[in-house]
Amino acid sequence: MEKACYQINLQTGFGGGEVYTRFFTRALLALGWKVFLLAPGKATWWHGLDEAGATILTVDSAADIEKHVPRTRSLLIFQTMVATELADRLRQTHLLACFAHMPLYGRNPEIIRHYDLIFAVSRHVITSLQEAGITRYYPEPMYGLADLGRPQAQKIAALRANSVYDWDMRKFRDRLLSHLYPLYSAMKPSRIFARRDGLTLGIVSRLTPIKQFPLMFRILAPVIRQFPRVNLEIFGSGGFASVRDLERSLAPIASQVRWWGHQHDVKSIYPQMDFLLAGLPEKEALGLNVIEAQACGTPVLAVNAPPFTETVLEAETGYFFTDPRHDQGRDFRRLLEQLCATDGQHPDPRKAQEHLEKFSFAQFVQRTGRAMDAAVVLAEETACA
Repeated sequence: MEKACYQINLQTGFGGGEVYTRFFTRALLALGWKVFLLAPGKATWWHGLDEAGATILTVDSAADIEKHVPRTRSLLIFQTMVATELADRLRQTHLLACFAHMPLYGRNPEIIRHYDLIFAVSRHVITSLQEAGITRYYPEPMYGLADLGRPQAQKIAALRANSVYDWDMRKFRDRLLSHLYPLYSAMKPSRIFARRDGLTLGIVSRLTPIKQFPLMFRILAPVIRQFPRVNLEIFGSGGFASVRDLERSLAPIASQVRWWGHQHDVKSIYPQMDFLLAGLPEKEALGLNVIEAQACGTPVLAVNAPPFTETVLEAETGYFFTDPRHDQGRDFRRLLEQLCATDGQHPDPRKAQEHLEKFSFAQFVQRTGRAMDAAVVLAEETACA
């Protein structure tokens, strides 16, 4: 088989899967693979990968995939899933691999069963595949890395508040609000970020349901209210309902919370906080923001459960606390008391060099090389079957 692969990402929004696709493509190119990336034309964030050596092919929908892949047996790697009928049809000629960017807990596993090989981004995701009875997975977790040099990131002089909403243009309400909200925002004075006195906890994330922030803060907000010098800074945006639900859960500490919306220059955000605060664990696949924060020297506070136990070292790169659904936030309260008493003396994750090296580009290239070797062997075996 030619050392070429066709990578498919049909997302029209930029998120963790797209960040992952970028550095996976860069790793393939570093290994000497010829990479074709099939993506929507409106997804302009892929610009730059073509300069690095990838070939960008524009597809309007999944139905266009067959027009762009060869008729001879090839390796197709899906970063976004397609309908099972299309997957079955493509499998008649090609080897189909895919990335599991999310654990299967609470999800229908059937859409992923139609792939010959599944790459999982963490041990947590592998466990969810095993529990769903899926056996066609690559056994090594494909841990990601801190991709802080994103093409849309621009170094800016100050962090300014932006919109907290990602509008779903399929909904009439969101289409209407997408026109009205900018007019409302334009009437408000511009806000520039400056640290406040006290302990600063930060969220740097898309405000999506998988993070379960509203559920977490319904328990933790009353706890945080007992510590008036604890501040929460939220950098990220989400759908109307996600933002609404999170705002309601934070009502008890509204005066301690500030919203900054989506930011391009995430590298400049992490040093502004004492700790990154992660969401609830079971629907999270890995947490690229957790890796990014540590790479920038910002420790992490996270629930003591996978996948965070794969990415955080207790007392070296952050601290764990008991899932607040189990103890109503008592352990988190203990942790806040401890942190408030340390007078700004927090661990520096950059000192845990061996731990961070696991999430380096060099290590990721090595993992990618082993994974692609396994894919080639499988392609050759199944071609002869």
